[in-house]
Amino acid sequence: MDLSNYEERMQKSLTNLEGEYTAIRAGRANPRILDRIQIDYYGTPSPLQSVANISVPEARMIQIQPWDASLIKDIEKAILSSDLGLTPANDGKVIRLVFPELTEERRKELAKEVKKKGEDAKVAIRNIRRDANDFVKKEAKANTISEDEQKQSEDEIQKLTDRYVAKIEKAIETKSNEVMTV
Repeated sequence: MDLSNYEERMQKSLTNLEGEYTAIRAGRANPRILDRIQIDYYGTPSPLQSVANISVPEARMIQIQPWDASLIKDIEKAILSSDLGLTPANDGKVIRLVFPELTEERRKELAKEVKKKGEDAKVAIRNIRRDANDFVKKEAKANTISEDEQKQSEDEIQKLTDRYVAKIEKAIETKSNEVMTV
């Protein structure tokens, strides 16, 4: 029985979770939090990285230098309307995003958010397991596979699920530790 389709879907869920985790800031400046920001560049929504140079001159600051100075206002607007919770400072040539030191309370909130996103990913993995098991049961009902093959496939599906749930647990633990580290 070929489970590669289901494994691929589980990998996508894990990759999606890791992508969401990059957007959660842990007190340090990480340019990846800007990955989802789109700028209207001559009528075309473009990722911020394609219209500006993004650098991290200090541990808690991101500097954005647009290649076209006329984009400064658009970039500023996009950052303000995003869910980053940062106020951009611009000097006409560059935009600076300063990350405030996280309070203990905010760290705990972020750790809860990390856990919630991880739980959502686990639910997605379990849904994929359910789809795979339903497919195996249909195959068994249609007599295209034997009961032994059905049992073996269900065991493989469970092992695959356990492996991805463990990877998600590891990602949750890693990100939670990163968020809680002062």
